[in-house]
Amino acid sequence: MKPIEIRPGVFWVGVNDRVTDLFEGLWPISREGISYNAYLVVDDKSALIDLSKEILTEDYLAQLAQVFDITTLDYVVINHMEPDHSGALKRVLELAPSVQILGMPKTVGMLNDFYGITENVTRLSNGEELSLGKHTLRFVYTPFVHWPETMMTYMVEEQVLFPCDGFGGYGVLDDGIFDDTVTDLAYYEAEALRYFTNIVAAFSKSVLSAISKFAEMPIEMIAPSHGLIWRKDPGRILQLYQTWSQYYHQPAEVGITALFGTMYRNTERALNATLAGIASEGVSVKVHDVRKTHVSYILPDLWTRRGVLAAAPTYEGGLFPPLMDVLMMADRKRVTKKTTAYLGSKAWSGGGQADFMRMAEKMDWQVLNAFTFLGGPNETDLSRAYEMGVQLARAVKSNE
Repeated sequence: MKPIEIRPGVFWVGVNDRVTDLFEGLWPISREGISYNAYLVVDDKSALIDLSKEILTEDYLAQLAQVFDITTLDYVVINHMEPDHSGALKRVLELAPSVQILGMPKTVGMLNDFYGITENVTRLSNGEELSLGKHTLRFVYTPFVHWPETMMTYMVEEQVLFPCDGFGGYGVLDDGIFDDTVTDLAYYEAEALRYFTNIVAAFSKSVLSAISKFAEMPIEMIAPSHGLIWRKDPGRILQLYQTWSQYYHQPAEVGITALFGTMYRNTERALNATLAGIASEGVSVKVHDVRKTHVSYILPDLWTRRGVLAAAPTYEGGLFPPLMDVLMMADRKRVTKKTTAYLGSKAWSGGGQADFMRMAEKMDWQVLNAFTFLGGPNETDLSRAYEMGVQLARAVKSNE
């Protein structure tokens, strides 16, 4: 894609990443890809707002060269030091060695830690402004969205917010860069949720704090560093992020996430009975086979639904490892305050249920019911599993 002027004198100069399989080395994006959005302001003084990942440096520089002579660049604004946004910095400095780098105080230390850069670095203070001529940049400190040095840049005259990782999403930008030009907005909203739960959810309190800092600033466009630029309805992505962030301490949506694993289908048979019980109460349930589904795709449902059904057998005296892995990541991402139930098969000794109970207590999950059966489920076990589903569904609805 070619550079796109998003406001007079302000250009999107981002690049699409279709080669990375795991974002942050953890989260699968082989199918979806991701964009590294960066922005060039051409005025009496010029500024780059964010950069790109190192492996795409030459693509990024080629974008810039179409609209600007980088050797004349005045400023580089570092909203966030993570290398997918700062990886091209050393190459930029080779081409424009006198450029001034702008960032919050913690950014200054990280520039040295990551790249050995100590010269021509300006420490910013929260709320400080920089005039480029017709455009004024205001720098707002938003720590832990999602690193401690992060800030967001607000263009005063054009009322554009450049929030870097804030309000971003997965997905390359194939058929447009704006919310009103893509053909499948729902896809990008879903990928924004997956990105939020994978990357930002653990810092929800900080996200809400960041949103509050812009409550009195009119925003006509939100231009993040991943995903769509929101120009038709910037309030939409703000509201989504606010709603999702509130789930860290408020009840989520009515619904249940079923996490199951099975070795010989014994647990699966009991699971089917429980799902029938849930269905009898008209509660939506999303089922994930933890053996096959990466936790990246499970976290959005865990985060946004109130109930969790865990169904997995005992394995070597403990919980079935794929389910334990999901629960450990849920704990790391602070998926708390869920209404839950557990069932699973055992062959001789238990342990799976005890492991689940320990993890549930750690995450402040309320366990309504839990039971383990020997071998395959008999009719009594299946009846009990059905009633467990009814009970869980009713409890989820009663929290409305």
